[in-house]
Amino acid sequence: MRVILIATFLAFSLAFLPIMLTYDAHAKAITSSFADLAERLLPSVVNISSTQKIELLEDFSEIPDFPEGSPFEDFFEQFMERRGGNLPAIPQASLGSGFIINAEKGYIITNNHVVRDADEVRVTFHDDDTIEAEVIGRDEKTDIAVLKVKTDKKLTAVTFGDSDVLRVGDWIVAIGNPFGLGGTVTAGIISARKRNINSGPYDDYLQTDASINRGNSGGPMFNLNGEVIGINTAIFSPSGGSVGIGFAIPSNLASPVIKQIIEFGHTRRGWLGVRIQSVTEEIAESLGLKKAQGALVASVTKDGPAKKAGIKAGDIIIKFNGEEVNKMRSLPRLVAETPIESKVEVLLWRNGKEKKIKVSIGELEKAEESGLLAGKIKNIDTGVKIEMVGMTVKKMTMSLRKQYDIDQSVDGLVIDDVAHLSEAAKKGLMEGDVIIEINQQAITKPEEALEIIENAQNNDHNTVLLLINHRDEVRFIALKLDKKK
Repeated sequence: MRVILIATFLAFSLAFLPIMLTYDAHAKAITSSFADLAERLLPSVVNISSTQKIELLEDFSEIPDFPEGSPFEDFFEQFMERRGGNLPAIPQASLGSGFIINAEKGYIITNNHVVRDADEVRVTFHDDDTIEAEVIGRDEKTDIAVLKVKTDKKLTAVTFGDSDVLRVGDWIVAIGNPFGLGGTVTAGIISARKRNINSGPYDDYLQTDASINRGNSGGPMFNLNGEVIGINTAIFSPSGGSVGIGFAIPSNLASPVIKQIIEFGHTRRGWLGVRIQSVTEEIAESLGLKKAQGALVASVTKDGPAKKAGIKAGDIIIKFNGEEVNKMRSLPRLVAETPIESKVEVLLWRNGKEKKIKVSIGELEKAEESGLLAGKIKNIDTGVKIEMVGMTVKKMTMSLRKQYDIDQSVDGLVIDDVAHLSEAAKKGLMEGDVIIEINQQAITKPEEALEIIENAQNNDHNTVLLLINHRDEVRFIALKLDKKK
């Protein structure tokens, strides 16, 4: 028996020995040195400085009235003569990083905040040669800018990799210009993915523990193949220095933006024309959805693509163009990356069942230029105390509009009182909020509101869903109901 066990163990060990040796060699190769990788990539990374010229100050175009015989009189007169009568201000400067993506055409990528409002942008290469650069386009929403340089020097470009294949724990290398110290290489791992730091509508950051500081902004994050898989953009730091929490824009989010800027000089994002919010467990239960998923449509733009296709407030978008919408914040990116004027299928949850709708995608930038916003919903038409949720509602009147500064375009029931520590208070409802719908039913009288909520409670529903207009912001709120005793 012992002989059999020993033989089995030896056979097992010999079978896995090549794998173990390969893994061990690979691990040692990774951790021993990043020198070869850094030597190859350093020439592709640049330092960026931008200056903002300030208009000449003319407050001292005339000599001030100094006391007779003052020693400052002659000094100031000579100073003003040298300055031509004006005092030029010192230009503001911004330092950051960037990287070359096209050697022939001289395209360089950086963060928008590095060159924002700049009158002059200069790029310093790895050999310390500095030349002026042109900003050919930028995108504030993703904080990306594309620069272009004209030079006869031979440039070294890098390519983008696939950021979606990255896993937490993978090695990465960052190169940049921290605190003006160019050509700085740091290494770390991917600490987390899909981070939302509330910097914009498309937040999907990679988090790393690699040392990233001020001046690294716009610099590249590389995988071990030397491909750019992120643009270093932000850090979390109470002290102002690196504490091991840095954030980078994933390459798969940045690439389409960069292509559009190079082709058009600006972005051309898809537009659906809806205002959305997260689907909570309570909202999902109140609408008969098995789990909290998708994006809840709070309002629809009047002349937008969604309105024309028949999407309504209260619909939950659970799939867009074949992609699952697991979380609300994934929808804006899916829509933005959809080609303009393309027709896509949208799977909705409406009235307790799925519904498919075809939508022709519009252009976000044109909608913004036209001043189109997620439309205000034409709602409903007032005192009844609804004790089970702790609020009093009244019919809309001119005096209530003036009292709570409610726009003429908003109709519905006005919340005139919210009981302390009630369910309504806990969910943030306030006096002056307007109830548009309850359980997706249009209401015109306070009695109707009370009836709908009482019926929900009598039928053992745990929640009731309200569509609320709060200072022209429209959102759904689910209120818990106590069991009827």
